[in-house]
Amino acid sequence: MAAKIVVVTGGGRGIGAATSWLAAERGYAVCVNYARDKASAESVVARIAKAGGKAIAVQADVAVEADVIRLFETTTRDLGPVSALVNNAGILEQQTRLDEMSAGRFERVFATNILGSFLCAREAVRRMSTKHGGAGGAIVNVGSAASRLGSPGEYVDYAASKGAIDTLTIGLAKEVAEEGIRVNAVRPGVIRTAIHASGGEPGRVDRVAKFVPMQRGGEPEEVARAILWFLSEESSYSTGAFIDVSGGR
Repeated sequence: MAAKIVVVTGGGRGIGAATSWLAAERGYAVCVNYARDKASAESVVARIAKAGGKAIAVQADVAVEADVIRLFETTTRDLGPVSALVNNAGILEQQTRLDEMSAGRFERVFATNILGSFLCAREAVRRMSTKHGGAGGAIVNVGSAASRLGSPGEYVDYAASKGAIDTLTIGLAKEVAEEGIRVNAVRPGVIRTAIHASGGEPGRVDRVAKFVPMQRGGEPEEVARAILWFLSEESSYSTGAFIDVSGGR
């Protein structure tokens, strides 16, 4: 059986960390990508190694083309040919209305969330597509329920960036369907991760939970399970598809 090797962008914390751990449990060698938080990424790698798995931590800013190319080259060199990508890295900034946002903010959010996802998907396709001599594989984009809800008064820019991820998922899935690559997306709702602190409201999950039909926030592990299903052969006839992990919201 061919080796299963996955790149998880933003793999050191939150949903990325939970996905890295679960992937390792299910037999993947994992590249845990991080932009700045080396300690968290190395902690994930250490946990995987302690459990008998194989993982490496690789620093790369997904918004920088040269970094993304190096990320995939390093993974191939140290682990082997990439067979899966989880496009998870994403950022948001302080909660505010669109008319108070700067052009610099748009550029930062779109660079990581959109450009980063496109660059990583491109490098994965170049390596996995049968058209390029690859053995096929799977890409899972981590979107957001925000693409459907719009995040008014908080993160319209973030929501728009995740709308782009929805479109990327649909278009790329059709583009590479005959080349052995499946492309799907998981759209989390309000999940208990540190990203909310970036927006200035660490307790946002508890405030928003009352608007969720299930009346609670989600856990990173609940998102990771959906991601791993899309990576697995259990979803072999699914491409261009979405799973909303949002408690019914």
